[in-house]
Formats: sequence, C-alpha cells, structure tokens
Amino acid sequence: MPTPHYGQPRYRVIADELRERIESGIIPPGALLPTESTLTAEFRASRGTIRQAIAVLREADLVATEHGRGTYANPRRHESGLDQGSEPETQKRQIPADPELAALFAVDVGTTLIEQQRVTRSNGAVGTVVRTYRLLQSNQ
Repeated sequence: MPTPHYGQPRYRVIADELRERIESGIIPPGALLPTESTLTAEFRASRGTIRQAIAVLREADLVATEHGRGTYANPRRHESGLDQGSEPETQKRQIPADPELAALFAVDVGTTLIEQQRVTRSNGAVGTVVRTYRLLQSNQ
C-alpha cells in the first residue's frame, strides 16, 4: 500500500505517529501502547510493519517491551529526553493541497489538508523540523 508521506516507509510513518502520541502525552509515560492487533487495524498495516515501527521507537528509547506485559511508553525518556526547559514547538494549520500533495493523497488540488510542523531545538539551535500532512476530517 503506497504511503501518502512521500519517501517514507510505512513503518516510519506509523512510528512518527506513535512518537507524537507519546511526546504529547496522549500515551503517558509508563502506559501500555495499544496491542499489535489494535495497531494493525488502526493503521491498516501488517503485523510486521507494526513491529518495525515499534522497533524504531525502542531504538529511540521511547518505549520498552516486556515479555508477557507488552510495550509501554518509557518514563525515563520523558524525564531527560529534551534539553531542560525545552519543548518541541508544534504548529498546526489548514492548507490547500498543492499538485504534489494532491497526487500523494489522491485528492483534487486545493483540497484542505492539515499541516503539522514540529521543531525541536538543542541548546537553542534548531535540531529538526518535521512536517506531516493529513486529510481534514469532519470531526476536527
């Protein structure tokens, strides 16, 4: 299944979404992540793809997996993961789809999308800028 996120493998897109949930507190430190079967249904992805996404989060020390317990958000990461006093800056806005995004999402040019930009800083300097796009849903 092609991904609407140009150039990114599906497991990375899923890992980024789960990372966002962990860092924003939707999945609080120490809380269990949804089961693999729940994630496969939510993201319409294979079990192997979900496992790859979780492995990416494990490598980043955002989650830990315990046999018989499951995978949970790593509380140690939240205590020391960012510079002191530093929070990622997140901005959301609605934008019209340009020709490239319209082709990726298989929608008409001008269709409303949600663009989310997350900026992380290290010692005051910009470390990363990540932009993600989603279709506008009627419940937003």
